[in-house]
Amino acid sequence: MLRFIKHNLAGIDGVEIFPIISLLIFFAVFVAMLVLVFKLPKEKIDEVSQLPLDNNNNKEITYE
Repeated sequence: MLRFIKHNLAGIDGVEIFPIISLLIFFAVFVAMLVLVFKLPKEKIDEVSQLPLDNNNNKEITYE
């Protein structure tokens, strides 16, 4: 199965750049998520971590 894919991709000029671009996009998103998580305030992390344990269902969910 892989030889069919390799055969089709071999005819495309400049195809070797696509894995590099996809790696760079993945790395950029990964670093952005790390920065976002480390900049998040501790109070917000504590609030979100307690959501599954919260038995207080006073919050009304509205779908508009």
